Amino acid sequence: MKCATCDEKKCYAGKVCHPIRTEVFEQYQQNPEVLRLLQVSSSIEADHYMKMCRVEETLEFARRMEFTLLGVAFCVGFANEARRFVQVAQEKGFRVSSVCCKVCGIDKDELGVKKLYGPEREVEAICNPVGQAEILNRDETQLNVVLGLCVGHDALFTMHSKAPATTLVVKDRVLGHNPVAALYSNYYRRRLDGEI
Repeated sequence: MKCATCDEKKCYAGKVCHPIRTEVFEQYQQNPEVLRLLQVSSSIEADHYMKMCRVEETLEFARRMEFTLLGVAFCVGFANEARRFVQVAQEKGFRVSSVCCKVCGIDKDELGVKKLYGPEREVEAICNPVGQAEILNRDETQLNVVLGLCVGHDALFTMHSKAPATTLVVKDRVLGHNPVAALYSNYYRRRLDGEI
Protein backbone atom coordinates (compact mmCIF):
# COMPACT_ATOMS: atom_id res chain seq x y z
CA MET A 1 0.00 0.00 0.00
CA LYS A 2 1.08 3.55 -0.66
CA CYS A 3 -1.72 5.54 0.95
CA ALA A 4 0.64 8.30 2.10
CA THR A 5 1.41 9.23 -1.50
CA CYS A 6 -2.16 8.89 -2.81
CA ASP A 7 -3.56 12.31 -3.76
CA GLU A 8 -7.18 11.21 -4.14
CA LYS A 9 -8.01 9.24 -0.97
CA LYS A 10 -11.16 7.88 -2.62
CA CYS A 11 -11.46 5.36 0.22
CA TYR A 12 -12.78 8.31 2.26
CA ALA A 13 -15.85 8.21 0.00
CA GLY A 14 -16.17 4.41 0.11
CA LYS A 15 -13.92 3.15 -2.68
CA VAL A 16 -12.74 -0.42 -2.03
CA CYS A 17 -9.00 -0.15 -2.53
CA HIS A 18 -7.73 -3.41 -1.01
CA PRO A 19 -8.94 -7.02 -1.21
CA ILE A 20 -8.92 -7.52 2.59
CA ARG A 21 -12.05 -5.41 3.00
CA THR A 22 -14.37 -8.41 3.43
CA GLU A 23 -12.01 -10.12 5.87
CA VAL A 24 -11.65 -7.00 8.01
CA PHE A 25 -15.38 -6.28 7.89
CA GLU A 26 -16.01 -9.79 9.22
CA GLN A 27 -13.54 -9.19 12.06
CA TYR A 28 -15.61 -6.21 13.20
CA GLN A 29 -18.83 -8.22 12.92
CA GLN A 30 -17.49 -11.32 14.66
CA ASN A 31 -15.74 -9.64 17.60
CA PRO A 32 -18.17 -7.62 19.73
CA GLU A 33 -15.37 -6.01 21.76
CA VAL A 34 -13.59 -4.76 18.64
CA LEU A 35 -16.85 -3.48 17.15
CA ARG A 36 -17.74 -1.66 20.38
CA LEU A 37 -14.29 -0.02 20.57
CA LEU A 38 -14.76 1.17 16.98
CA GLN A 39 -18.31 2.41 17.52
CA VAL A 40 -17.54 4.28 20.73
CA SER A 41 -14.38 5.94 19.42
CA SER A 42 -16.23 6.98 16.26
CA SER A 43 -19.12 8.39 18.31
CA ILE A 44 -16.69 10.59 20.25
CA GLU A 45 -15.25 11.89 17.00
CA ALA A 46 -18.74 12.61 15.66
CA ASP A 47 -20.05 14.20 18.86
CA HIS A 48 -17.01 16.20 19.92
CA TYR A 49 -14.98 16.94 16.78
CA MET A 50 -12.74 19.96 17.49
CA LYS A 51 -14.48 20.47 20.86
CA MET A 52 -12.52 18.27 23.27
CA CYS A 53 -8.81 17.99 23.95
CA ARG A 54 -7.23 14.54 24.00
CA VAL A 55 -7.40 14.25 27.81
CA GLU A 56 -11.15 14.87 27.65
CA GLU A 57 -11.60 12.49 24.71
CA THR A 58 -9.67 9.75 26.51
CA LEU A 59 -11.80 10.00 29.63
CA GLU A 60 -15.02 10.27 27.60
CA PHE A 61 -14.01 7.17 25.65
CA ALA A 62 -13.43 5.28 28.90
CA ARG A 63 -16.78 6.48 30.29
CA ARG A 64 -18.73 5.46 27.18
CA MET A 65 -17.00 2.08 27.17
CA GLU A 66 -18.16 1.74 30.79
CA PHE A 67 -14.60 1.17 31.97
CA THR A 68 -14.05 1.81 35.65
CA LEU A 69 -10.36 0.89 36.07
CA LEU A 70 -7.76 2.71 33.99
CA GLY A 71 -4.07 1.96 33.78
CA VAL A 72 -1.45 4.66 33.29
CA ALA A 73 2.01 3.71 32.00
CA PHE A 74 4.25 6.75 32.19
CA CYS A 75 7.83 7.86 31.73
CA VAL A 76 9.46 9.11 34.94
CA GLY A 77 10.02 12.39 33.08
CA PHE A 78 6.22 12.75 32.87
CA ALA A 79 5.59 12.15 36.58
CA ASN A 80 3.87 15.52 37.07
CA GLU A 81 1.63 15.02 34.03
CA ALA A 82 0.82 11.48 35.16
CA ARG A 83 -0.07 12.69 38.65
CA ARG A 84 -2.39 15.35 37.20
CA PHE A 85 -4.02 12.95 34.72
CA VAL A 86 -4.65 10.42 37.50
CA GLN A 87 -6.14 13.18 39.66
CA VAL A 88 -8.49 14.30 36.86
CA ALA A 89 -9.49 10.70 36.09
CA GLN A 90 -10.23 10.00 39.75
CA GLU A 91 -12.28 13.20 40.00
CA LYS A 92 -14.33 11.85 37.07
CA GLY A 93 -15.01 8.64 39.01
CA PHE A 94 -12.37 6.29 37.62
CA ARG A 95 -10.11 4.05 39.64
CA VAL A 96 -6.54 4.24 38.35
CA SER A 97 -3.46 2.05 38.58
CA SER A 98 -0.32 3.94 37.52
CA VAL A 99 3.11 2.48 36.83
CA CYS A 100 6.35 4.41 36.29
CA CYS A 101 8.80 3.26 33.60
CA LYS A 102 11.54 2.56 36.16
CA VAL A 103 9.38 0.07 38.09
CA CYS A 104 11.34 -2.85 39.62
CA GLY A 105 14.63 -0.88 39.48
CA ILE A 106 16.41 -3.34 37.17
CA ASP A 107 19.97 -2.15 36.53
CA LYS A 108 20.88 -1.66 32.88
CA ASP A 109 24.11 -3.61 33.44
CA GLU A 110 22.08 -6.73 34.28
CA LEU A 111 20.60 -6.82 30.76
CA GLY A 112 23.47 -5.32 28.78
CA VAL A 113 21.56 -2.09 28.11
CA LYS A 114 23.60 0.98 27.20
CA LYS A 115 23.66 3.58 29.97
CA LEU A 116 22.64 7.18 29.43
CA TYR A 117 24.89 8.53 32.16
CA GLY A 118 27.86 6.18 31.77
CA PRO A 119 29.91 4.43 34.44
CA GLU A 120 29.86 7.36 36.88
CA ARG A 121 26.36 6.30 37.96
CA GLU A 122 26.63 3.00 39.82
CA VAL A 123 23.05 1.90 39.18
CA GLU A 124 20.95 3.15 36.28
CA ALA A 125 17.54 1.49 36.05
CA ILE A 126 16.14 0.36 32.72
CA CYS A 127 12.86 1.61 31.40
CA ASN A 128 10.68 -1.43 31.98
CA PRO A 129 7.67 -1.39 29.63
CA VAL A 130 7.15 -5.15 29.93
CA GLY A 131 6.99 -4.74 33.71
CA GLN A 132 4.56 -1.84 33.37
CA ALA A 133 2.27 -3.92 31.15
CA GLU A 134 2.49 -6.96 33.40
CA ILE A 135 1.59 -4.98 36.52
CA LEU A 136 -1.39 -3.40 34.77
CA ASN A 137 -2.40 -6.83 33.41
CA ARG A 138 -2.36 -8.22 36.95
CA ASP A 139 -4.39 -5.25 38.14
CA GLU A 140 -6.89 -6.12 35.38
CA THR A 141 -7.10 -2.61 33.99
CA GLN A 142 -9.68 -2.11 31.26
CA LEU A 143 -7.93 0.66 29.29
CA ASN A 144 -4.26 1.60 29.49
CA VAL A 145 -3.13 5.16 28.84
CA VAL A 146 0.47 5.77 27.73
CA LEU A 147 2.22 8.98 28.76
CA GLY A 148 5.55 9.68 27.15
CA LEU A 149 7.18 6.26 26.90
CA CYS A 150 10.33 6.18 24.78
CA VAL A 151 10.22 5.09 21.14
CA GLY A 152 10.34 1.30 21.21
CA HIS A 153 9.36 1.11 24.86
CA ASP A 154 5.87 2.23 23.82
CA ALA A 155 5.82 -0.62 21.29
CA LEU A 156 6.90 -3.15 23.92
CA PHE A 157 4.25 -1.90 26.31
CA THR A 158 1.52 -2.14 23.68
CA MET A 159 2.67 -5.65 22.68
CA HIS A 160 2.39 -6.86 26.27
CA SER A 161 -0.74 -5.00 27.39
CA LYS A 162 -3.80 -7.23 27.62
CA ALA A 163 -6.12 -4.22 27.79
CA PRO A 164 -6.53 -1.85 24.86
CA ALA A 165 -3.90 0.91 25.02
CA THR A 166 -4.17 4.51 23.88
CA THR A 167 -1.47 7.15 23.76
CA LEU A 168 -2.06 10.43 25.54
CA VAL A 169 1.43 11.89 25.00
CA VAL A 170 4.38 10.91 22.83
CA LYS A 171 7.83 11.90 23.96
CA ASP A 172 9.95 14.28 21.91
CA ARG A 173 12.44 16.02 24.15
CA VAL A 174 13.70 18.22 21.31
CA LEU A 175 10.35 19.44 19.97
CA GLY A 176 8.32 19.90 23.14
CA HIS A 177 6.61 16.51 22.80
CA ASN A 178 5.22 17.49 19.41
CA PRO A 179 7.09 15.17 17.01
CA VAL A 180 5.14 16.22 13.94
CA ALA A 181 6.69 19.68 14.25
CA ALA A 182 9.65 18.15 12.40
CA LEU A 183 7.34 17.58 9.43
CA TYR A 184 6.16 21.21 9.38
CA SER A 185 9.45 23.02 9.87
CA ASN A 186 11.63 23.92 6.87
CA TYR A 187 14.74 23.43 9.03
CA TYR A 188 13.74 19.90 10.01
CA ARG A 189 12.55 19.11 6.49
CA ARG A 190 16.01 19.95 5.21
CA ARG A 191 17.59 18.04 8.08
CA LEU A 192 15.43 14.95 7.48
CA ASP A 193 16.20 15.15 3.76
CA GLY A 194 19.93 15.17 4.57
CA GLU A 195 20.53 18.67 3.22
CA ILE A 196 22.04 19.84 6.53
